[in-house]
Amino acid sequence: MNLDELVFHPWALQGPRDVPTFVGGSGSYLIDANGRRYLDFSSQLVFTNLGHQHPRIVAAIKEQAERLCTLAPSHASDVRGEAARMIVEVAPEGLGHVLFTTGGTEAIEHAVRMARLYTGRPKVLAAYRSYHGSTAASIHLTGDPRRWASDTGAAGAVHFFGPFLYRSAFGSRNPEEESERALAHLEQVILLEGPSTIAGLVLESVIGSSGVIVPPAGYLRGVRELCDRHGIVYIADEVMVGFGRTGAWFGVDHDGVSPDLMAFAKGVNSGYVPLGGVLVGDAIYEMFTRRPYPAGMTYSGHPLACAAAVGAISAMHEEGTVAAAARLGADVLGPGLRELAAKHESVGDVRGIGGLWTVELVRDRRTKEPLVPTGATGTANAPMVSFARACLNRGLLPLTMGNRVNVAPPLNVTDSDAAAGLAILDDALAAADTYLA
Repeated sequence: MNLDELVFHPWALQGPRDVPTFVGGSGSYLIDANGRRYLDFSSQLVFTNLGHQHPRIVAAIKEQAERLCTLAPSHASDVRGEAARMIVEVAPEGLGHVLFTTGGTEAIEHAVRMARLYTGRPKVLAAYRSYHGSTAASIHLTGDPRRWASDTGAAGAVHFFGPFLYRSAFGSRNPEEESERALAHLEQVILLEGPSTIAGLVLESVIGSSGVIVPPAGYLRGVRELCDRHGIVYIADEVMVGFGRTGAWFGVDHDGVSPDLMAFAKGVNSGYVPLGGVLVGDAIYEMFTRRPYPAGMTYSGHPLACAAAVGAISAMHEEGTVAAAARLGADVLGPGLRELAAKHESVGDVRGIGGLWTVELVRDRRTKEPLVPTGATGTANAPMVSFARACLNRGLLPLTMGNRVNVAPPLNVTDSDAAAGLAILDDALAAADTYLA
């Protein structure tokens, strides 16, 4: 019996699946039950920033397991405190305390709750092209089609268009114009919704799984200014892009801004043990020194997860991971993917930063018609299935999202492995080319 058939899989049609069964890993590679190695060009769901089985993280988990495996969040913990200290040290100014969660969607839930308690207002703004998680508030804030099946329209979520020059909602001709028009649009949404009704604004500092969209320079500063002007709590969603993925410790660092609250997860410990959290701004923290915060989690600050974070952040400092991610994007992935775009007519756009890129596939470069429609399944999704299968057959684990191929290897991938992955993508894009209009 295939034991995988007993598992109920998230975001998937249930039933037998034709996928490898992985039993091991090392660095940028996973190993299946037949001993075949696959180059992981996805960092799983963009979280194994330091690759698989990093010795520093594994050792930290083992050491903590031998001392104390678990502890209720009400008790003081040395490893929990050390993880918080290391996170605060690399965070933007003014974010001096950490509420630990077990993942990113919980972090968004708690950040939204804090914003509503702090302001006494009900609404929260979020971009249409966004993903913030799959629990109640976070799925309503999510802007892309993953929201539709769960959207009751009654959670106080209000959506707006963020900047996206390739598919501009504003008819912009350059990044500066796109930023200016997107900020003007956002201000109109705020004014029409009523600033006195808006508690917070949740924004991925770089849009992740909804398109890998890097905001134009100055856009995040403009968002910060609008939030300040209208008394809105600025919540930065750094779940995917935090801890080095963009070539800076956090995505907001590229624009030099400090949010009021910042949600994180994934890269904080390379996903070795589930961990997320909210970095809490000083003003909001001060409010909760006078009244209890009315929420919590059984596994908040789990010792094994916090030990993994201490190990991962220590390794990132020692190995220069953040600078390596910046070089990976500027010198390897960016140039390499642009070369592929020049060779393959199915590539409509290449965009990204640091260790997070996407290749957007289209049927026609002029019209920008996506290679597959939104939410495509069955035969309608055949082009992307064909592409993914071509990658797997050549020993590459891709991450496909709609009509896009997200390229996000571990940040410590070697240049030779990155080149090998790009060569496989080159071969696999030939399969996508056969579906052109």
